[in-house]
Amino acid sequence: MWTSAKTIRASVETLKRCQRCCMGTVWRGDTDRGQRQLCRVLSSASKPKWRLLFFGTDHFAVESLKLLTSCRGTSEGIVETLEVVTLAGDVPVKRFAQENHLPLHSWPPDDVNGRFDVGVVVSFGCLLPERLISKFPYGILNVHPSLLPRWRGPAPIFHTILHGDSVTGVSIIQIRPHRFDVGPILNQQFYQVPENCTADELGGTLATMGAHLLINTLMSLSERMENQREQGQTGATFAPKIKMSMSWIVWEEQTCDQIDRLYRAVGSRIPLRTMWMGRTIKLLDFDGKCHVSLSDQRRNPIPGSVSFQKESNTLAVCCKLGGGVGCLVGVWAFLWAVCVPPQSKGKHLLCLGADCHSGEDGTWTLGYRDGWVGFRSVLLKKRLTAADFYNGYLHQTQQKNTPCEMAEGQFFSKKGGIEVHQMRKNSKL
Repeated sequence: MWTSAKTIRASVETLKRCQRCCMGTVWRGDTDRGQRQLCRVLSSASKPKWRLLFFGTDHFAVESLKLLTSCRGTSEGIVETLEVVTLAGDVPVKRFAQENHLPLHSWPPDDVNGRFDVGVVVSFGCLLPERLISKFPYGILNVHPSLLPRWRGPAPIFHTILHGDSVTGVSIIQIRPHRFDVGPILNQQFYQVPENCTADELGGTLATMGAHLLINTLMSLSERMENQREQGQTGATFAPKIKMSMSWIVWEEQTCDQIDRLYRAVGSRIPLRTMWMGRTIKLLDFDGKCHVSLSDQRRNPIPGSVSFQKESNTLAVCCKLGGGVGCLVGVWAFLWAVCVPPQSKGKHLLCLGADCHSGEDGTWTLGYRDGWVGFRSVLLKKRLTAADFYNGYLHQTQQKNTPCEMAEGQFFSKKGGIEVHQMRKNSKL
């Protein structure tokens, strides 16, 4: 058995009173004073006092460690002692521990027998062996930023954004040996993902939410262990690490919405990339969907086609239209060009995602309301604004129509650069 049932039952009645206090907690801010107020409200006359060993590395983990630190060593706190295990290098958790004079252990820790009641793992990245877990009478808890069993694995926040999840949350589970993120669920909290949220923004919110949910769980740990819920396989998905290869855009396969989600998921860490004339270009300062007007009747845009939009100073790139609309728009453009009656000149018509406008001089313009995304700058040999790239590289090619010259006005997907799509297929466990 992982934890003595007799010990759990003996603690339940005492901890119930602590839980009732926790239910009425109102968070008053993320300052040190606010954290002390939170710990004071969470505590009761019969408060638990945990000897705790914390495992963590990054900024996400620091939020939980920060709140635990505020809850230790005082009559109001729930943490009696707090020590930290982290990895080598100058990681955020190590810096915080040193600044706040917390005892530090290297990985793997030595001499933990009888010294701690419970462990807490937050964004640590190492699989804890059974022989270590068994040394903690109340086991080891994990703060995981997803609604398990969805998005088990090292990058749940990125995959939440990448796959367009509208709801996510935080789970507190007990660590089990041999596999990551499969232990029983002790506590969960839901969160509605804001529209256009980035992975960094979501990570900051869930880090704070997870820290508070951890304190809530520690206040009623024995009772929550008695009522723990095993994870099922239904709805289980895997969130692998973010790789550099994910940043390659596949213009023929990815829609505007998919490219938007890819940028919000990884763009702050890995610039999106494409190929141009056999060279790698990094696409910077994503501007979202574009409304593009093409007045040149010779140009039939295909995925990867580039158009400079002078009014907004962006490079608009054609991508896949959702739901097969791209082919229909192409057909409509042809019909509009050859069949528009004279009395329609100077008018426009919106159909199938395209805004077709006939000028007074008989020329026509096809304006695409979907299927294009914009970037305000690129990185070739150096950083260039959209206008610089157009004037220096694309200006002459926009008026030409030979195969070689047209290629100069098009971005190409890197051969084999389809990892995002392969990952979608493999995300089901």
